[in-house]
Amino acid sequence: MRKEMLTGLALLLAGALDAGVASGQQPAKNAKNETQAPAPSAAVDPGYKIGPQDVLRVDVWKEAEISRSVPVRPDGKISLPLLNDVQAAGLTAMELANLISEGLKKYITSPQVTVTVSEINSRRIYVTGEVTRPGAFALLPAMTALQGVTSAGGFTQFANPKKIYVLRNENGKQVKHPFNYKAVLDGKAEDIPLQPGDTIVVP
Repeated sequence: MRKEMLTGLALLLAGALDAGVASGQQPAKNAKNETQAPAPSAAVDPGYKIGPQDVLRVDVWKEAEISRSVPVRPDGKISLPLLNDVQAAGLTAMELANLISEGLKKYITSPQVTVTVSEINSRRIYVTGEVTRPGAFALLPAMTALQGVTSAGGFTQFANPKKIYVLRNENGKQVKHPFNYKAVLDGKAEDIPLQPGDTIVVP
C-alpha cells in the first residue's frame, strides 16, 4: 500500500513538473519569437510607384556582382550590369523585380530578384515662409501638415501659426487649405494629410 502511495505521489510530482516546464517554456518561446520578429518596415506601401531620384536596393540571389544600390535617374531609369538601362519610374518594387528577373533569364538560370525602395526622394513637400529651415522635404508615409512644419524646424518669431495654409494643385488649379497650427494642437481642428507636391506656407 505504501509502495503504491509513493508511486502515485511520484507520478503526481512528475506531472506537476512537466506542466511547470511547459508553462515556463512557452512564454520564453513567445518572448524569443517577439524579439526575433522583424520590426515593421517604415517603408513603403507595396503599391508605391517608384519615381525619379528614389534610391533602390536591387538584390539578385547568389549574384553579388549584380546586387547593388542604385539611384533612379531623372529619366526614370536605373543602370544594372548585363541589362544596362531599365525603366523603374512608374513601377512598384515588385513589378520592377519581375522586369529585372525576366531580363536576367538570358544570362542566369531562374534569377531571384528583390527590389527595395531604400530612399523616397521623388515624393516631396515644401515648406516656405516664417520657418527656421524652409525648403523641400521627403514626404514620409502618412505625413501631415503638423509634421511638415516640424520638419522645417518650427516657426520664427514673426510667424502667424493661425494663418498657415497648404497650397495644393488640384485639377490644374492652386487650392488653399487653411491650417490653424494652434487649433490642431489643442484638438479643435483636424490635421491635414499631405500629398506629393504640397507647399506649406507660413505667413
